Amino acid sequence: MAGSVRDGGVGGGILSGMDFASGADDSYYEGKENDGFDDIVGEDEFRSWKSFLDWRKESGSFYACACADAEPVFVGEEDDFGEDSVGARNAFGVRFLFPWQRLVIANILDASRSFVEPVMGRQIVILPTGAGKSMCFLVPAILLRGATLVVYPLLALMADQKRRMDEAGIPCVVFRGGQGRGVWAENIAAIRSGSAKVAIANPEVLSDGFLLDGLSGCGFSHIAIDEAHCVSEWGDTFRPSYLSLGNAVARIGAKVVTAFTATASPAVLARVGEILFGGKFHLVRGDCDRPNIRYSVRCAAVKEKLLLALSAEMERPMVVFCGTRARTEMAARLLSEIHGRNSVRFYHAGLDDSSKSEIEKWFFSCEDGILAATCAYGMGMDKGNIRSVIHLDVPPTLEAFCQESGRAGRDGNPAASVLLWNDDDGRRFRSLPVGSRGRALWEFACGKSCRREAILRYLCGTDSTETVCSGCDVCGNAAPIPPVEEDSARALPLIRRRRMMLSADGISEIVSRSLNGLLRKTLGVNVWDDADTKVVLAHLSARGLVKTRRVFGKELVDARCGFLYAAVPRLSKALARFSVTRRLLRFRRQVRRARGRRRPWGAS
Repeated sequence: MAGSVRDGGVGGGILSGMDFASGADDSYYEGKENDGFDDIVGEDEFRSWKSFLDWRKESGSFYACACADAEPVFVGEEDDFGEDSVGARNAFGVRFLFPWQRLVIANILDASRSFVEPVMGRQIVILPTGAGKSMCFLVPAILLRGATLVVYPLLALMADQKRRMDEAGIPCVVFRGGQGRGVWAENIAAIRSGSAKVAIANPEVLSDGFLLDGLSGCGFSHIAIDEAHCVSEWGDTFRPSYLSLGNAVARIGAKVVTAFTATASPAVLARVGEILFGGKFHLVRGDCDRPNIRYSVRCAAVKEKLLLALSAEMERPMVVFCGTRARTEMAARLLSEIHGRNSVRFYHAGLDDSSKSEIEKWFFSCEDGILAATCAYGMGMDKGNIRSVIHLDVPPTLEAFCQESGRAGRDGNPAASVLLWNDDDGRRFRSLPVGSRGRALWEFACGKSCRREAILRYLCGTDSTETVCSGCDVCGNAAPIPPVEEDSARALPLIRRRRMMLSADGISEIVSRSLNGLLRKTLGVNVWDDADTKVVLAHLSARGLVKTRRVFGKELVDARCGFLYAAVPRLSKALARFSVTRRLLRFRRQVRRARGRRRPWGAS
């Protein structure tokens, strides 16, 4: 048998590094045949992700089911592999499955056939984004006798998976709000007659008693809950239907239930297990790392201008994640002014179904497009060749950041994820309690350690000595620690260079002209205006680097003693009075010279 079997974790075994585990004892799988488990490659044949990526490039493989530290198990026409491999090849054209996938599939098939302990029928699977989690429940769906129910958090995800199943020739029905009980009854009849192998639903419809009564008599073999971290993140806030999902699953009565996610901290994992399985479950955890993604943090007082610069510098296709629908539309409008309307779209949950479908088709086929989106596009949407992800607004947690970053590089080729940060974000997240999920994001953005190490330490508990960074701005010595706002850093010398106080409007004009000169080389147009530079001045003032005050009814800006303003308030006031007096004296002398009256000060 390949690998080792051991007990550990919450309610079962944990997979980490190159070990994989089972909730059963060491001798359980000995002699088992035809379950697909004995085909898993052994530990001595494992190799690194980097070698795997090199192999993918050489082989021209198209299917993004990469799993860390794994040797691919090829599915050839003449190979005598298990039924999972044959099903994957026949239904989806997949040339290989990876050990993580084969292990999860084997657990599902064994639990459905009563080969294993009952806890094996309740498992949580944590695999990195782009690791082919969908295959882990779609392959069993075509092999199990009964139907499979898949629960998705978003309507966009439901539509995307329905499209993919139709393309694969898998009969599928969808349950969603607004269909009416007549449509539900037809779908239930299709499941019971065997003409539909997969049913797709969301948590809200599974709260309906009529639908639950119908589904409970369908004899489902397997229930898969995708993006299971939403059970914790959304169930306790704005989607209470997630909190009753465990009861709905129990009422439907499937023998096997599997929850899938790519991002789950220990706290989230415990909460998901409590809601869905009462705290007793089998855990399958792969490596959380995505080595082909380079993480970096860029800091700016006016993030929108930095976004425009990055959109011209970074590779495309590109996704820009925003915090709200309004911000999404604003970002798309700004980007379209630079790149043209045919190259930019926006996507959020407020769009109607036809608009969403049109945008999804456009982006899937686009080779150099930019999509401004909310988190509605941050889960499960599978476009393999996204090269860059930019987070215009800071996600609420590190899990959400990883989930959004995971849209990039799903084809295994190098990709980049850039978090845009500023001092306001730093103050907001630093004020959160130590150990909270939001504070983890501040440690990622402002900490002195490797970005990848911060992610793995939080999500997987990986020790820093075990982390080898394959790309981040800290390890590449390209990131100032702590982060420095780039536009503020450029504006401050311009202000300090002036030997007299200037009005805020005058300073704004000088700074705008300079910053536009830098971006004009890249974008070809001027993008900075006075309103933007006043935001920069406000950020500098908040840090005590410049002082804005009224003199003779006019608002003036001075940066020469900014550090003293922040450190020694009383001395700074005295210096300010001295600075004003000195300027008045200088002005009076200049006036007298112009009039030819060179009299000493105070003479009659």
